[in-house]
Amino acid sequence: MDKTITAFKPNQIRSFFAKSDLLDRMTLRPLSHITTSWECAWNGETRQYEPEADSFAADLNAVIDLLATCERPERYHDHEDTLAERTLSQLKWPIQKKGAQWHGADYHSILEQGAFGDIGQEDLIAAAAGRVYAAMEFGQFHFDDMEERHLNMLAGLITMIIYHRDCDGSSLRIAEKAD
Repeated sequence: MDKTITAFKPNQIRSFFAKSDLLDRMTLRPLSHITTSWECAWNGETRQYEPEADSFAADLNAVIDLLATCERPERYHDHEDTLAERTLSQLKWPIQKKGAQWHGADYHSILEQGAFGDIGQEDLIAAAAGRVYAAMEFGQFHFDDMEERHLNMLAGLITMIIYHRDCDGSSLRIAEKAD
């Protein structure tokens, strides 16, 4: 059976994240131990979330742009497996794959740890982009409309990308000015 892969335009991917009621709460709030400014406001003129001091809103916009311009991976699970395999081989975590699932630790933690290093973020971005494409192919054209399990996974991947950007110094977060 021939499986056709749908190509969506970058603006369709960006619209997937527009005016979301859940996006900031699910992707930036978990990073509130780094900065407490996690709520984002949508700017209809710029069609982006409004960057603010000491906020990851600008990083969220940058990640959305990365996902919108990422070539659609054929199998996004392969990128997640690469991260998990890196956690197993390099960090020696006691995890193993049974069937299609990884066991032995929290899946988000496995992927987050496997993403440290030179190429880890690329796998996170490809995995997240693949999940967006998959959602849209299943008729879920907005982040807030995704099936819950996949929504939580995509949100986690975006959080990890922003966290790694902060860790490696590529974050766009601007510290709040002291009085």
